[in-house]
Formats: sequence, structure tokens, C-alpha cells
Amino acid sequence: MVICPECESDLDIEEDEVDEGEIVSCPECGSDFEVVAIEPLELTPVEDEDEEEDEDEEEKEEEGEY
Repeated sequence: MVICPECESDLDIEEDEVDEGEIVSCPECGSDFEVVAIEPLELTPVEDEDEEEDEDEEEKEEEGEY
């Protein structure tokens, strides 16, 4: 059984049912995760594209690129 990294609820995901690079969602908190490894099953949070763009803009502002 895999535990959601965000809300720590059990995710009903079987290693043989997913592939690396696949996106899975937690039914409890709605967070999306990318499968980065199969054995053992390892997930990493998927950031929204809007959030990534905002972070990029903030970094450029801090570096004086604007």
C-alpha cells in the first residue's frame, strides 16, 4: 500500500498497474503525483503549470531580470 505524501491516506495503487511517468491522484486530498519509480513504488508531487510559471517569474524578479 502506498501512502499519500500530502495527506498520508492510503492510495490503492498496485505496482503492476502503473508505469513510470504516469500521473496518479489522491482521492482524499486531490493532489496529483508522478510515478518516478516502480519497485519500490515512489511518487513525487506534480506542480501546476501556473504555479511553476509564478515561481519562475518570482525568481527572475529576485535576480533583477525584470
